[in-house]
Formats: sequence, structure tokens, C-alpha cells
Amino acid sequence: MSSRTVDAPETVADGGPAPVVLDGLGLGVADVVRLADGAARPVPAPVAVKRMTDSWDTARQIAATGRVYGRSTGVGANRNEDVPTEAAAGHGLRLLRSHAGAIGEELPARQVRAMLAVRANQLLAGGAGLRPTVVTALCEALESGAHPVVNEFGSVGTGDLAALAQLGLALVGEHPWRGTGAPQPQPLDNNDALALISSNALTLGQSALALHELRGLIAATQVVAALSLLAVDGSHEAYAAPVHLARPHRGSAEVARRMRRLIGADERPTPPLGRIQDPYGFRCLPQIHGPAHDAADALEEVLTIEINAAAENPLISAQDLTAYHHGGFYQAQLALALDHFRLAVTQVARLSTSRLSTLNEPAYTRLRPFLADPEPASSGVMILEYAAGAALGDLRAFSAPASLGHAVLSRGVEEQASFASLAARQTLRVCGAYRLVVGCELVAAVRALHQRDLRPEPGLPVARALELAESVLDEDQADRPLTDDVTAAARLLDRFTDIWRGSEA
Repeated sequence: MSSRTVDAPETVADGGPAPVVLDGLGLGVADVVRLADGAARPVPAPVAVKRMTDSWDTARQIAATGRVYGRSTGVGANRNEDVPTEAAAGHGLRLLRSHAGAIGEELPARQVRAMLAVRANQLLAGGAGLRPTVVTALCEALESGAHPVVNEFGSVGTGDLAALAQLGLALVGEHPWRGTGAPQPQPLDNNDALALISSNALTLGQSALALHELRGLIAATQVVAALSLLAVDGSHEAYAAPVHLARPHRGSAEVARRMRRLIGADERPTPPLGRIQDPYGFRCLPQIHGPAHDAADALEEVLTIEINAAAENPLISAQDLTAYHHGGFYQAQLALALDHFRLAVTQVARLSTSRLSTLNEPAYTRLRPFLADPEPASSGVMILEYAAGAALGDLRAFSAPASLGHAVLSRGVEEQASFASLAARQTLRVCGAYRLVVGCELVAAVRALHQRDLRPEPGLPVARALELAESVLDEDQADRPLTDDVTAAARLLDRFTDIWRGSEA
């Protein structure tokens, strides 16, 4: 599990959380995280509420005079079955009941709250044709801390139908809520049910949480790598400006520039005495961290579009007085972006284990093997290589491309699946294992610096990082269990993220 620390809420003059405006246009990944953590309160923009109202009025008008998927017809393979007018009132509730069949473990509150935030904002984009009071109810739940029970499995990347149907039943009072302050039951009918559940809001919310955490951890890993570089008297040449001007990949050049800030290196450093060049763990850091930052940027671009998209099928266009049937719910872009991101993150973690091995090697540290104490045959931090390797094994398993999956559903009518939902879950699961891999490196780096009695130049960002690490890590270097040390180091990484961000100044 992730051990991410939740940031303190931003506050306004009255002492409450700062507002986040939901307008269906400008919600970002960081905003979703803040709403999921209860660090902000949602405020629907009046213009967006008006847009949603117009869409709802249009949807009812269209459904009353023509055939509209899911409103006056069945869904999936039942799309050609008309719903008799006299049965329309109960059709929506039956649809919610039949689709609220998610299975597996109950999801954590934070993930469900992220889903609520995303869905509220999407609805305000004005394409769903759903009654506006639903957004009011979702915002009330986000403010109070209440969330519906949602189970883990039920989506294959073509809409989080089961999870959102559970939300729909909770809104009408037929499904349980957790926490206090659940909204009053909402009247949902045949014009509301499919309009509510035709979304990938859970997958998008989970993806936003995973991206936010892992983006920060990638940054923190560079700070840990800077400590390791200091511990082995590493060369600064790999981060020299001319190297990256000659091969101008944006992410790699930015990583190199940031490393120079962290360690106080010159743009054109002189080569060190002794070694000609360092192992890949140090020499290739920009070439591996850079693509991870680029992948994070690409994923955030996809998420920002989807979080603010009116992707419901059918799309209700108030301007055209038309319901457009389409495949905008299919999450190929998201699945591919998540798969790409996980592969890049795993490369970064693997490089951390390479530096850990270097820290255990006397040829680079001029210390005893495994940073052991002077006792004969002491093992020092030897076991950390094994522990980090085991955690890295999980990362490799989680990085398997979910988009390779395939499914044919609903009597062959839906003959493709993106499995973006699986990709989101895999990306969330990466977080905890990744922290532990880098935590192992941090423990070893700090021990090596202590044994060599090396300290960064005061005032450098890397000096602040060492001070923080020393405040939580046990100084005892005798052979002993290191579980608590690694746990403490893993928890510290969020503060290292702040150091990385501060190094921009």
C-alpha cells in the first residue's frame, strides 16, 4: 500500500478549505487530488450549472420525441429494444440496479472521492443531459466527507458502469454510504440513469491520484540520487549543459539542470580525479529520469482532457437539439498513457537499485563491503539489495501493459476493451513498492555519507535533504534489522519532493 502523506488543507480567511471551482473546463489533476483528500471544497460555477440545466432540458425533450440510447431503449445488446412510455419512469432505476454489480474489495474513501470530483466536473461540461441537483449532491458529499460504497472490479475501460451505478443507487437511497453527511435521496429516472453512469470517472480519479504521487516520487528519487552521488564522489560531467545541448531531449535536459541545482555543480564541470566515468546509475540518470517526466506530462495532458470532457454516450447537444451516439467513452489514450508511464517509472526504480549496488561496492565508496561496521564478516546493508530487488519485482509485474487485454462483451456488440481501468489500478499499486525501492537507496546513501564523514556544502538543497534524513534514520551502524529504517526513509520521500521543487528557485 502507498504510504503517501496527505498535505495540510489550504485555508481561506474563514478557516475552511480553499475552494476549487468546478466548471467542466479547467479542473486539473492537482485539484482532483485536493478534493479527494478533503483539502479543498468544490464550488460549481453558475455558468456551468446553466449549461448542465440546458442539457437536461434538451435531453428530456429529445427522449420524449425520438429514440435515444439508454433513455427510450435498452443498453448494450438490448439497444434495439424500445422502452414503452408507461415503463419509462422505472427504466432508469432498473438500469442502476442491474448495473450496480461491482465486485471485490471495497475501495478506499480517497479513490471514491476522486471519482465523485471527476464526475461532478464532467457533468458540468454539459453533455450528459442529467438533472443539475445530482452535482449539488456530489458536492455536498465531497464537503461532508461521505462517500458511497464502491467495489473494485466492474470496468474494462469502456465506462465505469458498475461503480457509477453503485453511486446512482446511493443517490436514490438504495445503497450504503460511508461517513457522515450523505446527501438527501435524489429522484433519478430514465433520463438520468445512463447519463450518470456513462463515464470513466473512477478510472480517471484513480489515475490522477497515482500520477500525482508518482510524479512527486520521481522528483524525490533525484534528490536521493544526489546524496548517493556525493557518497561515491561521483562525476558531475553527466549533468553538464553541453552534453544535453548536444542531445536536446526536453526531459533529460531538465533533469540534468535540476541535478546541477541540487548539488551545486557548474554547467561545464571539470572531470574528477581518478575514475574516467561512473556506472550507469549515475551517468545515465538524465536519460532515464527524463523520459519518466515526459511520460508524466503526457499522462497529465490526457487526464486533463478527460476530466473536463463531455464524453457521455449519447452526447446531448443543446445547441443542435440532438443526441449524438458515439464511442467517446473508449479510453485508448488513457490506457496507453498509463502503460507508458508505468514502464518509465519502473526504469527509474531499477536505476535506484543500480546505485544501491554501487553504494555496497568498496571500489566506489572506499569503505567496507555493504557499508558494514568493523566487526569481522558483518553484513551491513547487504539485505537491502535483496529487499529492493523483491519490491522491484512487483514493479515489473505491475508495468505489464494493460492495453494488451481484450474482451468481447454484451453478445458481441462491444467487441473491444481498453482496460484503462486495470492500468489505473496497476499504476496505483506501483506507488508503495516504488517508495520502498528508493527508501532502500536512501538508507544506504546516508550510511555511506556518515562513514566517509562527508557533508554537502551548507545551503545546497542536497544538504537539507541529508539533515532531514538524519532526523528520522537510526545512526546505529551495527548489524540489526533495517525494516524500520527503510519504512521511515520511504515516508520521508514526500518531503524530498518539496526539496526538489524548491531547487528551482
